[in-house]
Amino acid sequence: MILRIVARGGYFGIFLLMVAENVVPPVPSEVIMGLGGMGVSRGHFRFWPLLAVGTAGTVAGNWFWYWMGRRFGYRGLKPFVDRHGRWLTLEWADVERLVRFFHERGQWVVFVFRFLPTGRTMVSLPAGMARMPAGRFLLWTAAGSAVWNAVLIGAGMVLDARFGELDRYVGPAGLALFVGVAAWYAWRVATWRPRD
Repeated sequence: MILRIVARGGYFGIFLLMVAENVVPPVPSEVIMGLGGMGVSRGHFRFWPLLAVGTAGTVAGNWFWYWMGRRFGYRGLKPFVDRHGRWLTLEWADVERLVRFFHERGQWVVFVFRFLPTGRTMVSLPAGMARMPAGRFLLWTAAGSAVWNAVLIGAGMVLDARFGELDRYVGPAGLALFVGVAAWYAWRVATWRPRD
């Protein structure tokens, strides 16, 4: 399906896929921009317009989650956190600490998370809840996304016909990371105790 959208939709198809990748995270940006990079090496795309369109799609998709967080705010979470804190492995004081952290250093979190396979999209939600200034959020999202997309385009250009080799390494690495996060979460739930 991704191949068909890239082939038929061109730059607009890339933009739509990158929006979808950030609104519905299972859509893989590695494949979308990697295929775009293959298109660059074959003359179907040009590097800079592809990078601009892919980054614009990423920013638009992340804006959705930022807006959701800003719309509902973090204070509306208090009853939920109070009730389900054990399964979230946090207390309301932890949420307030996270909000303070976003006020002080949120731009670096948003920038760095653009390079991480997990949380790349979801970091936009706490940024919105913490009411991180919209201009700062957009700037750091665009900066981190541009770097990440450039790397993926470059990987697609280098691998070209051997793009399956990228999936051979990215797939197992992503699975290992998922298993590690799941194990860490299970340990957190099992050992979590509320502070008095």
